[in-house]
This record gives sequence, structure tokens and C-alpha cells, in this order.
Amino acid sequence: MSDSSTPLEFTLNEPTLPSSGNAPLLVLLHGVGSNEEDLMGLARFLDGRFLIASLRAPLTIQDGAYGWYELEWTTDGINHDEEGAIAGQAAAETAIDRFVKSLDVDPARVYIMGFSQGAIMSLGIALSHPEKIAGAVIMSGRLLPHVAAKAASPDLLAGLPVMVVHGTADPVLPIELGRQINDFLKQTPVDLTYREYLMGHTVSQESLLDITQWLTEQLDKPLAK
Repeated sequence: MSDSSTPLEFTLNEPTLPSSGNAPLLVLLHGVGSNEEDLMGLARFLDGRFLIASLRAPLTIQDGAYGWYELEWTTDGINHDEEGAIAGQAAAETAIDRFVKSLDVDPARVYIMGFSQGAIMSLGIALSHPEKIAGAVIMSGRLLPHVAAKAASPDLLAGLPVMVVHGTADPVLPIELGRQINDFLKQTPVDLTYREYLMGHTVSQESLLDITQWLTEQLDKPLAK
């Protein structure tokens, strides 16, 4: 089990464009078997106003490969370590809190974006502690049962921008799991954008363009008084 009190490794990408006030923060959460350098490869395509922090998951699988919690593929589907998932999410939340305190960022404009297992963690944060973030991008993920069962109250979730993207040909986390996220979120008051793409378990050029546009639209919205 990971220890949320132990700081996670991370990499930073400084803003390339100025912001009004402190920079908005975008926190990236990679998938299982990857590392903090993976999603940072998307940074050059994203809005230049962001200070981007890419986290390394706490569980070491092998050299250069990390995960947020243990899982097992079986003939009946994917079995996951619920306690490990809770601990992994807590570690990511602690990292976000530390970024807000230690970096020159706007605490009202903190966004998260995750892929695969990182998307699962990002969705968990959005539904469990929406007050920590200004929006979330969920790429090729799934909704864990314990997260759905303990989602925050509607008044806390109201208006939270969430973008969910998923590939119709995803062989790892099938499109049905993306549609389950969509169905669940449609029952909540979040501001949901759901998109499907003809792609596998990946980030396509088309999906990345839509994500970039969506994130820019969020930054261009006036802050709530």
C-alpha cells in the first residue's frame, strides 16, 4: 500500500505564455506501467498558460514503470486493490495540496488530467474532493465502485467541468467502461463533456485537439466571484 505522507516524484513544465495573476496548474497522472515523463510529452500541445506538474505514481512495478495501485487481469475482468486505490488517490491529493502551497499557482485554477489508471485516480479526486480542483480530464478510464458509492454531495459537484474521452476500439478498458462513466456523471450536476473516438487505448491527435480546446475554454472563463 502506498503512503500518502511520502511526497511523490514529479516533473514540472513552466508556462510559455503569461497569465493574469499566478499561473493555472495542470496536474498529470499517468497510466499503470508508465511514469511521469509519459504524459509530459503532451505539454507542448496544451495551453501555454499552464504550469504543468506530472506525477509519478507511488507503486514501483519495475525500473521506470509505476502504478497507482495493484490490479490483476482475469477472465472475468480486472480485479483491483481497493485499499491500494484509495491510498493512491490520497497520495495524488496530497501532492496537489503541496503544489498549491509551494508553487506560484492560482489555487482557483487547478486542473487534473489522467490517462487509464491515472484517469481512474483523476475521476476519483473529482468525485470525492471536487473542492480541490477547477476541472478534470478523464482519458480512457473507468469508475471504481467505491468512488461511485462515496461521491461528494450534489452541491459540491455542481458545475464542476469534467471532460471524458474514450476510444471505441479500446482493448484494455473497453468503451462500455467509458459509457458507464458518462451514464453516472449525467446523473450528477457536473458540467460534463463526453466524447468517443475511433481509437484504441491511446491519446489520438483528434482527442488531444479537443482536450486542448476544452482546457483553453476553461481558462478563458471568468473566475467565479
